[in-house]
Amino acid sequence: MSVSTERFKLTVINAPATFPNVRIPAIADDVMASRKQKVLAGMAQNDLDFLVIYADKEHGGNFEYLAGFIPRFEEALLTLNAHGELTYIMGNENLKLVPYARNQGKCLHAPAFSLPNQPMDNERPLVEVLAAAGLQPGSKTGVAGWKLFTSQLQDNATLFDVPAFILDAVIAAAGNRSAVVNATPLFTSPAVGARRINTASEITFYEYGANLASTRILKALDSIEPGKSEKEIGQLLSAEGQPGNVVMVAATGDRFANACLYPSDKLIRKGDKFSLTVGYKGGLSSRAAYVVASESELPAAVADYLPALAIPYYQAVTTWLETLRTGLTGGELYQTIETVLPKAKYHWHLNPGHLVADEEWLCSPVYPQSAIELVSGMIFQIDIIPSLPGYAGCSIEDTVALADASLRQQLQDDYPEVWQRMETRKVHLRDVLNIHVSEDVLPLSNTVGYLRPFLLDKTRALVRQP
Repeated sequence: MSVSTERFKLTVINAPATFPNVRIPAIADDVMASRKQKVLAGMAQNDLDFLVIYADKEHGGNFEYLAGFIPRFEEALLTLNAHGELTYIMGNENLKLVPYARNQGKCLHAPAFSLPNQPMDNERPLVEVLAAAGLQPGSKTGVAGWKLFTSQLQDNATLFDVPAFILDAVIAAAGNRSAVVNATPLFTSPAVGARRINTASEITFYEYGANLASTRILKALDSIEPGKSEKEIGQLLSAEGQPGNVVMVAATGDRFANACLYPSDKLIRKGDKFSLTVGYKGGLSSRAAYVVASESELPAAVADYLPALAIPYYQAVTTWLETLRTGLTGGELYQTIETVLPKAKYHWHLNPGHLVADEEWLCSPVYPQSAIELVSGMIFQIDIIPSLPGYAGCSIEDTVALADASLRQQLQDDYPEVWQRMETRKVHLRDVLNIHVSEDVLPLSNTVGYLRPFLLDKTRALVRQP
């Protein structure tokens, strides 16, 4: 598929609508209960008697899927037996959260999970705590951390990403090493994981974060000017006191000076390359472009940035959006992007699309020859990252969901305000950007498909011509 630069023009258009001050939704009680049932069904399919779910603040998604919260400051374990009984094993500072868990269970204290030098009252060996939770010798036991191992060289069922002192205790309580397997795929496998498919209530919950991230990215884009600092732009990405799920990026010129990952006092200069990223639960938005108002202001070495990189990349994104639908396989979507934006030339190396949830990257069904079917309830991030030597990047990462007719009707009936926001975004895609997506595709981000390659021109974006 060849790129015709004549089909894509910088055009004066209205920016997409944003929706500030949206209320934070709560996931419905029956959905939280159904999450436990999905995990129990996965345990039964894998003949597991007992499941041990690990969490800390950075790696708490599988724990939070059932509990509704993550442990602050500490590690924690959540156990589930084949009869559906939950036990929360908590350090000092998270014991108080267990009564608020969305799926109730008993609570056991493990002071070893607490911060250094805190009181160790009630200390006992972790193997005894696990036994009190119901783990018995001979039980086939699954351990779920956060890392979905996909090695082609090793047995992924025997790889674990939890601390050794916890794994050793699980093995001792289960009686032997062969009884313990990695069970993370029950949660995050793109083929069978419980977390890969979302209900209407969950899509509504995650739409809040996608809306928030894209609202703030547009505010930051509108504020970029030479002479402002990275910190001045970066503060615009923070919003409503919500925790981000990625490292925030507001970076001008060359990144990572002095190994710094975060917005600094560096001042924006005309001609700089510039990167912006912010993510909240359910969605990330990212942009990369040049701090210029027109092609004539580009550095001479990259004067052809539009036809060399920005337009081919933008065609790939529009193709991705118009190809995505239920019933497609991940391999077919991957090959579509390989055809329109050849990897050998544009040097992208990650998956061109992946699933999101509480984490920015849950897993991905999009890889070469993937036979995994894309199904209703999946939430996708557009994630195509071209890299041409000498050029700044070009990026418009945003979030969409797949929803069949039944799920769309439920969203429309039960969450009319969310549905209207998604419809407004879809109208902008169709009527302003000339991007025609499947009925299955629901934009969760406000800025889906919206690319300003020149950041000092706030009025023009790339638009495919009719």
